[in-house]
Amino acid sequence: MATLHDLLAEHTTLSDGAAGHLQRLVAEWQLLADLSFADYVLAVRGEDGVPVYVAQVRPNTASTLFQQDEVGHRVDSPASPQGGNPLIGKAFGTGRIERESLPTRFGALLIERIAVPVSYAGEVIAVLGRAGDASGSLPPSPLESAYRDAADALCQMVLEGTFPLVEANTLGLSTPRAGDGFIRLGQDGRVTYASPNALSAMHRMGWTTDLGSVPIAAAFGEVLTDPFEADDVADAVAAACGTAGHSELPDPETALRMELDARRASILVRAVPLRCQGSIRGAILLIRDVTEVKRRDLALLSKDATIREIHHRVKNNLQSVSALLRLQARRSGNPEAITALTEAVRRVSSIALVHEMLSGSVDEEVDLDAVVDRLVPTLVDVGSPQDSAEPVRVERVSRLGVLPADLAMPLVMVLTEVIQNSIEHGYTGEAPTPRIVIDGERDVRGLTVRVADNGKGVGPDFDLAASDRLGLQIVRTLVANDLQGTIDIGPAGEGFAGPQGTGTRVTLTLPLH
Repeated sequence: MATLHDLLAEHTTLSDGAAGHLQRLVAEWQLLADLSFADYVLAVRGEDGVPVYVAQVRPNTASTLFQQDEVGHRVDSPASPQGGNPLIGKAFGTGRIERESLPTRFGALLIERIAVPVSYAGEVIAVLGRAGDASGSLPPSPLESAYRDAADALCQMVLEGTFPLVEANTLGLSTPRAGDGFIRLGQDGRVTYASPNALSAMHRMGWTTDLGSVPIAAAFGEVLTDPFEADDVADAVAAACGTAGHSELPDPETALRMELDARRASILVRAVPLRCQGSIRGAILLIRDVTEVKRRDLALLSKDATIREIHHRVKNNLQSVSALLRLQARRSGNPEAITALTEAVRRVSSIALVHEMLSGSVDEEVDLDAVVDRLVPTLVDVGSPQDSAEPVRVERVSRLGVLPADLAMPLVMVLTEVIQNSIEHGYTGEAPTPRIVIDGERDVRGLTVRVADNGKGVGPDFDLAASDRLGLQIVRTLVANDLQGTIDIGPAGEGFAGPQGTGTRVTLTLPLH
């Protein structure tokens, strides 16, 4: 399915600013659809001048009229579920909101259609097509009337190029839906209508009476525990309603979205100013009760902190074990025991390093590149052969990416064994400049890691399955059991992005599920 960005690039030559305005509109138009009880489509002029639908939204407050997807259809195409909408082309030409004089028959329904030009920098860059059910004969409820009045004001702002607003949202807060809680404010910031869900949210915050015609900032001031939050709400309401002494739209730096805490509840609030034809129409206040969501978030944060603390303590314990092994190696007079204890120290240290990375992670994931870059210097210092004229140079030439902890732990141990094996056994005093290259490739299916050196290489009869070296046995077990992958050891070969000629290449492939 093509994105809006792709469709705009395919069908139009709009500037980046105009395309960005349409993307912001599509990000916000669920509010329009919900307040209108209607389906919306976005049409742009194609290269041949015929409008093409590039986006569509269905309401959460009413049944959709169009079960099929409009996106990609030309407005005049018989294949369009609407069967063509002449108002779209007319609105492009007049630059005004166009309405049908009578409802249109659509199957068993009567639908009411309008077309709203989308303006940017004084030009019509697109048209919104709106289609709502006009079959009802009952008078509208107070909620429906308040919704539709706000929707009409927002459509006029779309025509004038003032909706959606460019607003500050540094905390990345989502926007409440109209159905979560809707409050209509007059020019003076007083409540003219509050939906039942909005009243319920206010009551949970501690407001015990009807909102009536109370200034909403005063109501929040009564229930909020933080006086600074009450001031923020008052500033947002004043900016949205125009009571701050001017009728212009709020400054982009003004915070119109905020999360507020009362004694008994937490709510997410967003203020949407309404300005039409230079006059102030008040504002909309959208409210969502997020008490339970915030409680779960706090529980998850506490759990994450506990897990990170466990990783930190495991790392400390492993470092203590490593220090004891190192101390034992120093006191031992048996060369074989010293070698075995030194290898154990290296293995324990690599596991401790992964736990150290996890202790600073909030999502149980490990950056392999950071681990390898920290691990390599230790391996080189400990394992470089005494008779080598130059120290072994190990370099990582591509990104390995991030892996979950259950894959990162065994993979780091495998890389530790492979790199250490190359350093200790791959070089002699007559070798060229010792060099080991770590390379990786990754896609949605799996990760391939290659470690190549320019050392003496493995013999033609080498068989990993038959090797009795402890390190290689560990590698084989981890790859097969923990990583569910495969490993291949052979000559470095031509065309590999590492050392050429002789040497050894280890290729490790593991699936990413």
